[in-house]
Amino acid sequence: MLAAIPFPNLSPNIFSISLFGMEFALRWYAMAYIVGIVIGWRIIVAALRRPALWSKDTSPFSPEQAEDLLTWIVVGVILGGRLGYVFFYQPAYYLQNPLEIPAIWTGGMSFHGGFLGVVLLAYIWTRRNKVALWPLADSLAIAVPPALLLGRVSNFINAELWGRPTDAPWGVIFPGEAAQACQGIIGACARHPSQLYEAALEGLILGAVLLYFAFRRGLLKRQGAATGIFLAGYGMARFAVEFVRQPDAQFVTLNNPLGLAWQVNGYGLTMGQFLSLPMIFVGLFLIRRAFR
Repeated sequence: MLAAIPFPNLSPNIFSISLFGMEFALRWYAMAYIVGIVIGWRIIVAALRRPALWSKDTSPFSPEQAEDLLTWIVVGVILGGRLGYVFFYQPAYYLQNPLEIPAIWTGGMSFHGGFLGVVLLAYIWTRRNKVALWPLADSLAIAVPPALLLGRVSNFINAELWGRPTDAPWGVIFPGEAAQACQGIIGACARHPSQLYEAALEGLILGAVLLYFAFRRGLLKRQGAATGIFLAGYGMARFAVEFVRQPDAQFVTLNNPLGLAWQVNGYGLTMGQFLSLPMIFVGLFLIRRAFR
């Protein structure tokens, strides 16, 4: 390792207080969820208040309905994110410890699970409120990237979900015994700040593209286009970052040092790549369908 960046002195808690002998803390990760969802909601409301952005110059639902939708989205993110992590990443552990499944404060959320949770509850919401599915999906697509950006930055602050070892000058020396357990490296081990890579690709760049084309280039008039761009964009970004992201410990063994969840003859995919492939294919199909 020629050069590396020491991990900054950051606390995962914004603040903590003690009441009645118990300590309560507000964590950056929780704040990222809250602020990201609120920003996404305001983006949807801003788009709904401009009927000219939508097909037939008519907003698909009202700003007041967007407030009700917000509650459904929060439930979908939390339930789907947690259950996705349980079933996709550590099913054996939680099968033996089912009482720990609701303990989301201990960490463990899956984007792909949260995505499926939002899809399911959003579909139910459209049926209950008689709202067209694709305009709703497009409104959610332009609203999600800010939450992804803040969530990945909070992952960095928490010193979690770091990348594989690297000798790049921007490698970060993350704290903790697990982060420093780098095979064949003596001394401090620097790793890719893969959380920041994802924040830039999934949040900043993808969000900027979607907002620009939605508010300036009439993207929302083509139903399903924004949804397709989000799915394909997120899937490709996540697929690429997985090459430098450290896989979950349960996938790494002596015979599988790369932590591949699916492999044939030594070649394969990580769990993140495996779950991202359907998003890429569906996204490209929706883009082609919208612009055909």
